[in-house]
Amino acid sequence: MQKRFSFLILFSFLTLTAFGQEVAVQDDIAEAEKLVESYYRHYNIPGMSVSVYRDGEIIWSRGFGYSDLSTQTPVDPDGTLFRVGSVSKTYTAAAVGLLYQLGKMDLDESIHTYVPEFPEKKYDFTVEEVAGHLAGVRHYRDNEFMSTVRYNTVTAGLEIFKEDTLLFEPGSSYSYSSYGWNLVSAAVEGASGEEFIPFMETEVFQPLGMNNTMPDYAYRDIPARTKFYINEDGENKEAPYVDNSYKWAGGGFLSTTEDMIKFGEAHLSTDFLNKKTKDRLMKPLETDDGESTNYGIGWATMKIDGTEWKGHSGGSVGGSTMFLMHLENEVIIAFAINRSSAPMNELRNELAKIFIE
Repeated sequence: MQKRFSFLILFSFLTLTAFGQEVAVQDDIAEAEKLVESYYRHYNIPGMSVSVYRDGEIIWSRGFGYSDLSTQTPVDPDGTLFRVGSVSKTYTAAAVGLLYQLGKMDLDESIHTYVPEFPEKKYDFTVEEVAGHLAGVRHYRDNEFMSTVRYNTVTAGLEIFKEDTLLFEPGSSYSYSSYGWNLVSAAVEGASGEEFIPFMETEVFQPLGMNNTMPDYAYRDIPARTKFYINEDGENKEAPYVDNSYKWAGGGFLSTTEDMIKFGEAHLSTDFLNKKTKDRLMKPLETDDGESTNYGIGWATMKIDGTEWKGHSGGSVGGSTMFLMHLENEVIIAFAINRSSAPMNELRNELAKIFIE
């Protein structure tokens, strides 16, 4: 009788605990729904997707608005393909990590070890320096961000900047450069002996179940790809045509928020990348004078309300994206918007606070 009584007490306690946890989850989701709905309406967002992972699963995933305003096609968080912009760097960092882990890429080696055809500069620089924006490789100039040129290979995309001088002596300063990641993708090819896109597909996207992540082939009809918009005098207008083939690694992939969650989940264990590799990728680098850059190899470190998050934001023509991971609490947040230059930091901060408190 005593054992049965004790069992009933334990069962009741566990049931009430589980019920309380479920109520807390639903309260968080309700608060997040209200927050995003307000944001979506306030900024007249054409369409967006939000997915949140916590407690070992996706607890919330929802589309808001439309992937195509003219046809009123609803956003599907598992199917609608957004331009993820510089989140592409974080995806590419996984390829770098795999090669590092296999001993095929030394991050402290000169970039010319893997890309010997790249012109030598006044100073040499390493793979890590270029991946961490410490090499002095320049960023976009003028209207280069609006490129409509189709580049058939990664090395062809190097033509844009390869003859330019470095901005500074490598290691002495931090200067964000998407073109630097063109070089990183060329180094992936040199180290692996494979073309960059097939390597990403077979070694990163397919193993992680990221079945809705791919290059943004501008010339192809991709049915699930959202239409892209810009804000013009308060109205949503279709964005001009661009071809992102010049920067696959730095800002050229399409993805869904649920695929971003899958990518993040793979970095919560050591099944995909081991601890040593993840630490090397995510740890912020420093300039020669010891100042932290808050940026590792394709991974930014963000402080939100006193807590540390890892991830990346992405801005593209017709796209605004945020990918966040709180490693200690194993929380992943991803949202994507089909319009350029949508304000994201306030929404990022508020969602982060909701799902770790």
